[in-house]
Amino acid sequence: MAKERLQKVMASAGVASRRQCEELILDGVVRVNRRVVDELPAFVDPDSDVITVDGRRIKLAERVYYLLNKPKGVICTNRDPQKRRRAIDLVPSSERVFCIGRLDADTTGLIILTNDAELTNQLTHPRYKVPKTYIATVKGRVDGQAVEKLKKGIWLAEGKTGKAVVKVIKAGHQESRLEITIGQGLTRQVRRMLARVGIPVKTLKRVSIGKLKMRNLSVGAYRPLTRAEVAALKRGVKA
Repeated sequence: MAKERLQKVMASAGVASRRQCEELILDGVVRVNRRVVDELPAFVDPDSDVITVDGRRIKLAERVYYLLNKPKGVICTNRDPQKRRRAIDLVPSSERVFCIGRLDADTTGLIILTNDAELTNQLTHPRYKVPKTYIATVKGRVDGQAVEKLKKGIWLAEGKTGKAVVKVIKAGHQESRLEITIGQGLTRQVRRMLARVGIPVKTLKRVSIGKLKMRNLSVGAYRPLTRAEVAALKRGVKA
């Protein structure tokens, strides 16, 4: 387990705000494995270190991990002034969870929900390039030159995207289907890439994240990740 900042772990356990936790540390009332920690930065392993504040051991939230097959119209933010249905509404959990990355409301498919902030930061960091595969149903026949452009990377507002793996699953006059794998996570990236090469998207579904696959997970259904799957995700961001 990667070590985390002490004040962040304390705040996650509900001790106080992160700033107030920093003050508690500097006041010398925090101990880690019975030793006073009164300087910053300080790092701990929340899975193994014993942390006390004024002699009381803090209780850390259990780490939970879920895989959801998100339906269309569901959003991936925890707060929504428009009161739309959220991904977290479909995953009843005793712990407060949030989505790792986002799928826009019109895009369906796999998304991970967790309360593991460290893994979230790692999986969404551009450095690690965790592969994500999408199935895009598009209008008309796909031009071969457009496919080659997608493979080489497309210029968007943020810069040029990384190379994509693109396969034409179905080629028809009225409708075609593409499998697209990318390693980035820019906002609406696949839709924007396809728009740049003149390919109108009808539907878009994410079917894998790293080694996590859709398999028999029906639309709107979720399941807990196995320990092996969580371990594989963590290995992937440490590679």
